[in-house]
Amino acid sequence: MPGFQLKEMKFILGKKKEMSQIFDEKGKVFPVTLIEAGPCFVTQMKNEEKDKYSAVQIGFMKKSKNIKKTEKGKEFRYLKEFKNGENLKNGDEINVSIFQEGDKVKISGISKGKGFAGGVKRHGFKGHLSATHGTKHEHRTIGSIGCRFPQRVIKGKRMPGRMGSERITIKNLKVVKIDKENNLIAVNGAVPGGRGTLLEITC
Repeated sequence: MPGFQLKEMKFILGKKKEMSQIFDEKGKVFPVTLIEAGPCFVTQMKNEEKDKYSAVQIGFMKKSKNIKKTEKGKEFRYLKEFKNGENLKNGDEINVSIFQEGDKVKISGISKGKGFAGGVKRHGFKGHLSATHGTKHEHRTIGSIGCRFPQRVIKGKRMPGRMGSERITIKNLKVVKIDKENNLIAVNGAVPGGRGTLLEITC
């Protein structure tokens, strides 16, 4: 389309610090999550000729010791790749100043692990049998899992199993506060994971 331009993508890595709350002008309270975002540094530029795809690799949290020779130039605890970073070059710094209050961001991270869980907790089942008339130790069972044809458990059947520790993405979180001196971003609402979880923030 004539005159159509792709929106420049903003991205940064951060760590979840904690949840807090903020009062607005009317005195209404709403929850926010504090994220320590950046500074990140561009460690490598991928291109079509050499790597068969274009992307930018950034590093977050520089290591202070135990750096291997092969890590020279990439001595960071976390490395991630993002697309649409053609305007960057090796060594560039990315910090919270790329965002503005009011921006809508997308945040991805690994959710909290909750271990092995049954069908009621993991999938919200109501339970198999009633609580009366001789029912014993069967309140939270999932019931029959087979079928007459094809006489096996269908792949993808919702059953008890490991819960949590999955990559979760939450969209349209509003940036309500930015602290450039302390590299902090406050977003309205909750984000995946516990304290210290690595987060990818894009806009």
